[in-house]
Amino acid sequence: MRVFDGLADVPGDAGPSVVTIGKFDGVHTGHRAVIDELRARAEALGVASAVVTFDRHPLAYLAPEKCPEPLVSVRQKLDLLAGTGVDETLLLHFDARLASIEPEDFVGHVLVDALGAREVLVGADFRYGHRGAGDVASLAEAGERHGFAVRVVGDVVPEADRKVSSTWIRELLDAGDVAAAGGLLGHPPTVRGIVVHGAARGRELGFPTANLAEESEGLIPADGVYAGWLVDGDDRLPAAISVGNNPTFQGVRQQQVEAYVLDRDIDLYDHVVDIEFAERMRGMVAFAGMEPLMAQMRQDVEDVRRTLG
Repeated sequence: MRVFDGLADVPGDAGPSVVTIGKFDGVHTGHRAVIDELRARAEALGVASAVVTFDRHPLAYLAPEKCPEPLVSVRQKLDLLAGTGVDETLLLHFDARLASIEPEDFVGHVLVDALGAREVLVGADFRYGHRGAGDVASLAEAGERHGFAVRVVGDVVPEADRKVSSTWIRELLDAGDVAAAGGLLGHPPTVRGIVVHGAARGRELGFPTANLAEESEGLIPADGVYAGWLVDGDDRLPAAISVGNNPTFQGVRQQQVEAYVLDRDIDLYDHVVDIEFAERMRGMVAFAGMEPLMAQMRQDVEDVRRTLG
């Protein structure tokens, strides 16, 4: 997948293309259905498939106090988009200039001049341009002038009353339901970060853990113990994962993510790893002493082993 970091980075050989536009936070199953149709239409027309997305949620610039926490970082989003097989992604920087662009200028600069759009796929509620002045009807009118067609794609609705959305997935992660969140995402909820030195309590207890730095990427689920995997390069290793401040001990930061790799003692310090969440085992509990804590940790490891098969 070719990535264009802003309009100035788009080369002259980009396009013609079939284009879709959106935030693509999490690159969930709803997004993937749109991208599947995008790729099919691009193949039918013999042109490139192109995604236009943003380096942040528009609310992060327009109203930061109302902006939801992103499901994934920009780097994670680009990795996920690359995994869909799309040909090109144009990453627009949502700043004052982009926020103030008129709908017709957005069409001309982005869709026509940069990407040579032959078709544009959008949802029924799509808005674009300054203050969301552009909608599907105005986009279709612009397409008639500039020579591209507009296709409205439907929502993915696994339940009768709710479509797949980043909001729904965020709610599930906040409740610790990583299995349901993964089902809507189409991939495991994942936190990425560098492994740093911790207090070494896990090693002292016989369960050495890889502790992620506080500056991690991806939305961290609710506190608790999870079954999942630690991914280090090409190695995907089964792990018991702890999220939270470990209330048995004092001075542990909130939302600390640490993973105990089953049956392996490996040096991961300074490695950038992915922690993938599969299933929540239990909530976070304060134990009255070391013996009950160690007994529960042994039970957690066996529960994770059984869950991961």
